[in-house]
Amino acid sequence: MTGTLRGRSIVVALYAVIVGITGVVGAILGAFGPDDLTPVALFGLIDIQPTPLGLAVYGATTIGLILGVLLGLVAYVSRRVDAERAGEQS
Repeated sequence: MTGTLRGRSIVVALYAVIVGITGVVGAILGAFGPDDLTPVALFGLIDIQPTPLGLAVYGATTIGLILGVLLGLVAYVSRRVDAERAGEQS
């Protein structure tokens, strides 16, 4: 159980680092990128202006959601496999 808990902590920390880096890169792109950037649509619904804050929010939100969904699916499958293995060993 301890190994699993450490493994999950590492994965969550890595997830947070990746989302954070994406936000920083978005802010850098908004600050120092080309002047002719057009607004981006967050999920096709909300237009976000290409400012440092806007691109940081856009990058962190999209990557956070995509990786979050994948991480959630992996956690779900992992729990199901662990439950099936525990049932086989009994």
